[in-house]
Amino acid sequence: MKIVNIDLQIACENEQGLPTLEQIEQWAITAVRPEIQDLDMTVRIVDEAESRELNLTYRGKDKPTNVLSFPFESPAEVELPLLGDLIICRQVVEQEAKEQNKPLMAHWAHMVVHGSLHLLGYDHIEDNEAIEMESLETEIMQSLGFEDPYISEK
Repeated sequence: MKIVNIDLQIACENEQGLPTLEQIEQWAITAVRPEIQDLDMTVRIVDEAESRELNLTYRGKDKPTNVLSFPFESPAEVELPLLGDLIICRQVVEQEAKEQNKPLMAHWAHMVVHGSLHLLGYDHIEDNEAIEMESLETEIMQSLGFEDPYISEK
């Protein structure tokens, strides 16, 4: 049985319309299956100012972004179930969902899935990496009952 511990931190002024801890747990567990047996991660939902500050500090981009992922790297001799931290910007997620004509909860789920895959080491810098990651995201999202998150781009 998987042990799941998600530290959900709500650090935004408007908490209406946010996903529940149970939803986030389901999305994260589905995203990391079967690679991770036990899951310990932080999901922090923030406003644009904090997202912008972190994006500038860690990526050199002076704007808020939808999701930032910070994988936990333990020493080789230490085995911990800590996957890492996700920082998700409420306003960016809401704006993207609106622009892409997606249900808001579907986009929240996509951001948790996308960020969780980054914590596992997946990336989308190179075209072949992007194809692999997007295909996996689509498979996971559909297994959760959502549409292909990239359908509007195809």
